[in-house]
Amino acid sequence: MGAVAFRIHTPTLADLHKRLNRLNSTGIDFTDLDLMTYGKYNQKLEPFFSSIGYPADENAKYQIHMWAQRHFYHDASQKFKIDVFFDKLEMSHTIDFKNRLEEDSPTIPLAELLLEKMQIVQINEKDIKDAIILVLGHDIGEDDNDHINGKYVASLLASDWGLYYTTLTNLNKVKSFSAKYDQLSESEKGIISSRIDNIIKQIDDQPKGPKWKLRARIGTKRKWYTDVEERFSSE
Repeated sequence: MGAVAFRIHTPTLADLHKRLNRLNSTGIDFTDLDLMTYGKYNQKLEPFFSSIGYPADENAKYQIHMWAQRHFYHDASQKFKIDVFFDKLEMSHTIDFKNRLEEDSPTIPLAELLLEKMQIVQINEKDIKDAIILVLGHDIGEDDNDHINGKYVASLLASDWGLYYTTLTNLNKVKSFSAKYDQLSESEKGIISSRIDNIIKQIDDQPKGPKWKLRARIGTKRKWYTDVEERFSSE
């Protein structure tokens, strides 16, 4: 999961990804690796990563609650880091990976690759560029076979108004930002716009239950997301 997964899934767009100024301030493409696995493998990870030269972050291990939900490893120089999540991505919103990791390999499914970016309330331009590359490289479909599974995304958002609101807000940002990038051709901008319109339509057409509709009536008058800083301070 994360930026490396976007590159793995869209290798033909690697040059465009770089031309969109995806490199960090040091000129390096990637300095970390984000992984997702199931909690049942918790005990196997530390000996594995140690055996390949990535010891655990000892400071993180003392944060018992966090270490139970997330592991941190690094190389000897501590310049390249590995962050392992278990079962869920819990940031601005929560995305549950139960029974989903088998749907794709070696990355998480495309639907979750999109959602991990779209769930960020304070989304930055780097994340928007990752989403642009993902949408440009993959059509919207109703399965996980090299498609962004719009049907699955729509079903998740139909049960969570907060995630729905943040995702729709960010999808429109992706569409807006892509229209202004000179690195994209007019044809590519059209593909991105069309695919975003497609998935938004699937999301809006998905039937919503009474609980969702009640929360929608309250809207943004009540906080609909979790501050990432608050989430980690509580752990």
